[in-house]
Amino acid sequence: MIVGGITNWLVVMVKVPIAGRVKTRLAHDIGDVAATAFYRHTTAAVVQRLSPTRRWQTVLAVAPDIGLQSPVFAHHLPRIAQGGGDLGQRLHHIMVSLPPGPVVIIGSDTPDVTPQYISDAFQALGQHDAVLGPAPDGGYWLIGLKRRPNCPAIFIDVRWSTEHAHADTRANLDGLRVAEIQELPDVDCAADLSALRHPVGRRILPR
Repeated sequence: MIVGGITNWLVVMVKVPIAGRVKTRLAHDIGDVAATAFYRHTTAAVVQRLSPTRRWQTVLAVAPDIGLQSPVFAHHLPRIAQGGGDLGQRLHHIMVSLPPGPVVIIGSDTPDVTPQYISDAFQALGQHDAVLGPAPDGGYWLIGLKRRPNCPAIFIDVRWSTEHAHADTRANLDGLRVAEIQELPDVDCAADLSALRHPVGRRILPR
């Protein structure tokens, strides 16, 4: 259940970890079972690392919508459905459906994310309309909007899952004050996995 009022909202986009439906590019390299295990452990680690704070309210945006009650996700956090459509439509749906306050959205497959990076994003929104966390592949691992006085439609005609996603989104943000924070890699293939600074699994959590 989402409670109203002005607050900072951190949304983690998650998928029900079903083999063959998550991390399909990674699965092509290491197999469905290993890729699904990576996704499940990384999602749990990222959510556990980022949620225990009063600086923002963590919300899980779940796909598919029928998985909203899945027991695999942290039971103490509020959940919303991602809704239908492409990634841009789902991101916009999340942005406009939450109660008032700045919104930062991340995926669950960026193992190097820390609370400090999220804090940096919300701090940037104090002086900017939007914030982006770029990824080395031309996409981005984080997007945030102040949403005041309104929520701009910035996800139209973005070439998702390509090296143009960041540039297309920046073009849609033309005329707004935009900040960028730390570049972080997400994990799409075996090469990304081998380059991680942290081991996969529960040890991904800070000591």
